[in-house]
Amino acid sequence: MKTILYPIKKNWQEILQRPVIDKQGLIDRVKPILADVKSNGDEAVKRYTLQFDKVAIDSLEVSQEEIDDATRLLPSALRKAIDTAAENIRRFHEKQCMQTEIIETMPGIKCWRRSVAIEKVGLYIPGGTALLFSTVLMLGIPAKIAGCMEIVLTTPPTKENNTIHPAILYTAQLVGITRVFKAGGVQAIAAMAYGTETVPKVYKIFGPGNQYVNCAKQLVQVDGLAIDMPAGPSEVCVMADDTCNPSYVAADLLSQAEHGTDSQVLLVCANKDIVEKVSAEIEKQVKDLPRRDMIAETLKNSSAIVLQDSGEMIELVNEYAPEHLIIATWDAKETADKIINAGSVFIGNYSPESAGDYASGTNHTLPTNGFARSYSGVSVDSFVKKITYQEITKEGLQRIGETVEQMAAAEGLDAHKNAITIRLK
Repeated sequence: MKTILYPIKKNWQEILQRPVIDKQGLIDRVKPILADVKSNGDEAVKRYTLQFDKVAIDSLEVSQEEIDDATRLLPSALRKAIDTAAENIRRFHEKQCMQTEIIETMPGIKCWRRSVAIEKVGLYIPGGTALLFSTVLMLGIPAKIAGCMEIVLTTPPTKENNTIHPAILYTAQLVGITRVFKAGGVQAIAAMAYGTETVPKVYKIFGPGNQYVNCAKQLVQVDGLAIDMPAGPSEVCVMADDTCNPSYVAADLLSQAEHGTDSQVLLVCANKDIVEKVSAEIEKQVKDLPRRDMIAETLKNSSAIVLQDSGEMIELVNEYAPEHLIIATWDAKETADKIINAGSVFIGNYSPESAGDYASGTNHTLPTNGFARSYSGVSVDSFVKKITYQEITKEGLQRIGETVEQMAAAEGLDAHKNAITIRLK
């Protein structure tokens, strides 16, 4: 991890660059797969699963027997952990449901807005280098709370026995997911976007993935399908001062660095001594981690930035717009209030990002790659659309009629004006 001392503001954008991805090269590889699955359905999905995942599958859909077996195969301690996390996540997300409120804007004119669940949603759960059954909780629970009628899940099968890991299947049935399919990568996104003989077409796709999956999601969005958010590799930023615990900070940076070699971690502080202490802890802790080779590559994309003061630290963090932000400073709560660009914020020395990744209650599906400037993380709102309504009485129309007539006439839309005039007469 390189150290950057007191960079001037005009250089901030350059030093905060994320790892570079060849976007056109990605598009050129992903587009033909999407088109193939759109044309050839199940056959193409199975062919790409054999090509990329090295797994030959007969049936794409997971059977009820496989789902039932998952509970039996999963250790009871892990089942209990998943159940506890699910309860916390459910408790937090249930409070996001909004009550319909009728507003009388003028006497005789009532307006209101109602949340309506998206009928069919698709959840993508990566296989890759980690078993992300926690993402099933993060996507399935708000989808169920929102009231989505059909919740479809796709995830790559394992190479060993062509099945889905019991933790994913147990979690899926726990949160009420409708159907599960053995498909990963671009072919899974295409199957949910366009539909196949087996996989139903959905109206919105959710879930993290590698650069190919994220590219596929953005390309199917061009075809008219909704997605949760544009995304890139995972990232964390830690703001630290002299009150931080260097071993905690190092552990937080390492926990994010093990996601993949295209991830990025950032340490922001106002004291070079903190960087030295954290770096020493990183060297000590990384030796015991099984993913240390991957972490070493990730740290090449990462930086420790030393700034003049806390004001500059806050300004730089808002410029970076991190997916995860940990604030390990003496005034962490007050600093958090000044953050306007971040996916999720972890306040104080005892709020590790890992807690939010799994079980504290907040969602871990968050905007990356600077998209926290304009996007929110996944919530119940992500699974609903909001329809507006109005009801106007005869008296109400008499009150507002002239206003509408004047505005319509000024815009040259006489038919709009006439729709009012004909009623007033």
